[in-house]
Amino acid sequence: MVSIVSSERDREAQAEILELEREFGEAMIQNDADAIGRFLSDDWIIIGPDGGVIDKSRSLGVIKSGALRHEAMDSEDIRVRTYVNTATVTAVTRSKSKYLGGEFTARERATDVFVKKNGQWQCVLTHLTTLTKKT
Repeated sequence: MVSIVSSERDREAQAEILELEREFGEAMIQNDADAIGRFLSDDWIIIGPDGGVIDKSRSLGVIKSGALRHEAMDSEDIRVRTYVNTATVTAVTRSKSKYLGGEFTARERATDVFVKKNGQWQCVLTHLTTLTKKT
């Protein structure tokens, strides 16, 4: 019986995380820095494909300023793993964006790490790897 409860709990957590990822993606396409910020913990960082680290404040500042605008973001091969108060999401993401007026597209494997604090899931880490070949 315990394994059934655990499996049900895992399925519920996975469904919650998938919904958060969907809402997070919508906020990104709408370039809504305030909405994006609600999905991120205060100590969230993103590690870019070049290995650079950007914190929450800087990332949201670039979006708020309009220097970075996301126009499209689609994910596939989404995998969610849940643990006690922690979840990981990996996906292949294609995005179309503008940065300082220049357009660019990216195809990346993205990893998000979520932690559940006070009953709420928040992303604590995002890591991006540029894909150079078909997966």
